[in-house]
Amino acid sequence: MQRINRAWLEKRPEDLAPLFHADITFVLPGFTGRLHGREALVAGFVDFCRNATVHEYREADHAVDTIGDTAVVGFRYEMVYERSGKRYRATGRDLWVFAREGDGWVAVWRAMLDSAEQPAD
Repeated sequence: MQRINRAWLEKRPEDLAPLFHADITFVLPGFTGRLHGREALVAGFVDFCRNATVHEYREADHAVDTIGDTAVVGFRYEMVYERSGKRYRATGRDLWVFAREGDGWVAVWRAMLDSAEQPAD
């Protein structure tokens, strides 16, 4: 999880591909839709990294549960970012599911829960 967040925060979204399963699913905030596949998810991070600047980012309340070859990671986040000349404050909870592959882990599913976004002053 740390490698994933470090990659996009450091504007290296191309480094995410090996950390995602080829068939990863991302459930969009509010369960309004889904992105399927590594390429689609990486493309979303590429878009954000090219078009937004993160000014503040914090995580809290980390929880990790592991059963066999499956791990669930959740945490709260708060972020202030700028896109198209406007600043936004985004908050919510990120929930990821990982599967063990060989000696490592790959993300297989993600959802953003309790997401809220408002203009930042």
